[in-house]
Amino acid sequence: MSYEPVIGLEIHAHLLTASKIFCGCSAAFGGGPNTHVCAVCLGLPGALPVLNRAAVDFAVRAGLALGCTIHETSIFARKNYFYPDLPKGYQISQYERPLATSGVVELSSGAERRCVGITRVHLEEDAGKSLHEGFPDSDRKTYLDYNRSGVGLIEIVTEPDLRSAADAAEFFSRLRAILVWLGVNDGNMEEGSLRCDANVSVRPAGADLLGTKAEVKNLNSFRFLQHALEYEIDRQIDIIREGGRVVQETRLWDANTGRTVSMRSKEQAHDYRYFPEPDLPPLFVDAARVAAIRNAMPELPDARRRRFVDEYALPDYDAGQLTQSRALADYVEATIRAGAPPKLASNWIMGELARKLKEIGVDIAAAPLEPDRLAGLVALIEQGAISGSMAKHVFEKMFASGLTAQTIVKAEGLTQIDDESAILDLVDGILTNNADAVAQYRAGKTATFGFLVGQVMKAAGGKANPKRVNALLRRALEAR
Repeated sequence: MSYEPVIGLEIHAHLLTASKIFCGCSAAFGGGPNTHVCAVCLGLPGALPVLNRAAVDFAVRAGLALGCTIHETSIFARKNYFYPDLPKGYQISQYERPLATSGVVELSSGAERRCVGITRVHLEEDAGKSLHEGFPDSDRKTYLDYNRSGVGLIEIVTEPDLRSAADAAEFFSRLRAILVWLGVNDGNMEEGSLRCDANVSVRPAGADLLGTKAEVKNLNSFRFLQHALEYEIDRQIDIIREGGRVVQETRLWDANTGRTVSMRSKEQAHDYRYFPEPDLPPLFVDAARVAAIRNAMPELPDARRRRFVDEYALPDYDAGQLTQSRALADYVEATIRAGAPPKLASNWIMGELARKLKEIGVDIAAAPLEPDRLAGLVALIEQGAISGSMAKHVFEKMFASGLTAQTIVKAEGLTQIDDESAILDLVDGILTNNADAVAQYRAGKTATFGFLVGQVMKAAGGKANPKRVNALLRRALEAR
């Protein structure tokens, strides 16, 4: 019997607000332990939470991008559980009435397109952090840092619509791209600002009933998510085939051993108890506020990718690569608006520019080569003023000097020789001085053609138009 996995994800994304969601403490990552704290985020008696307006706007923005319905009224609740990194003994979250529901994200692999439903997007505060290593007495003590306690986040919960570990990783990647594009989240998974819990079960292929699920917690990379799910799917199938029963539990991914390990059982137990948050009134987000947020949102990645194909006639592959980030897409459009032919601009941005930025360790947003200067270089290539090899030399000079391509070409005398009579003079001289190679070519040894092209280019100091050289040399050989 064959089995299929059923996967749903819960993704926690820190919101890019300057302060925490219910107090004025810094939400920045790092800082000395327990320095970004106050009476509110430490849960001291009498301290009252005050909702961060920017956090709500970011959450609405994310909900709209995911195709959700934004509810005019949502309710905060206390999510009760007891753990050392949770100073109040509860998290302020949303439960029965979340901010946004019923969205969808489309995945595509070639011609196949799949839709993943978004169950809900709700606001929540993060817990602190328990530190179990890095101290001389870590074998005996756990250290607590509450700097992260109270940092605002959204939890995005999907429907159980994913059917493979690869699809789950693709969805997580797509979601990260959307959130970073919107400026809602920084996408830094190493710092924990974006992390994922995965719920996975298996069932006979084609069955309707769901199997018993296990939750794999705190996955902070696409690769870890895919590997953890692949292992967990195989583990559950093996248990069933051996006549066993999958236990509902929370598991952790151990990257060192390549296995999931049991963290705690959830069998016959409610995870949390929720109560209405008495210190916060219902959150009211009216239609005018939602409309203002929608109108201020940038064009989303999928829409921009489609426009790059339709408006600039770029191939699907190019459009997909060039919309990996908003900064990159902006750079592309600025280059095209400055006069660069779209496809040639695409080739240079994905090729030489990407290579150079990787070499110097700089992101596209901080590229020292402005779009208008790259457009100037591309224009010279398009006009035939410089060859491809010349262009690479000029490109390096532009990076180092800050000068325009036109200035460098003029200063170094790099203008390409395109005049037919001048190139024919060079060709005639090469053919006269290389009679043996000419004879070999006419005898059928066509490989000598490349040698003769090289001799003409050498005689021209590399400045002759290669296409013109090839055409005129071939014409001269056929005429003799």
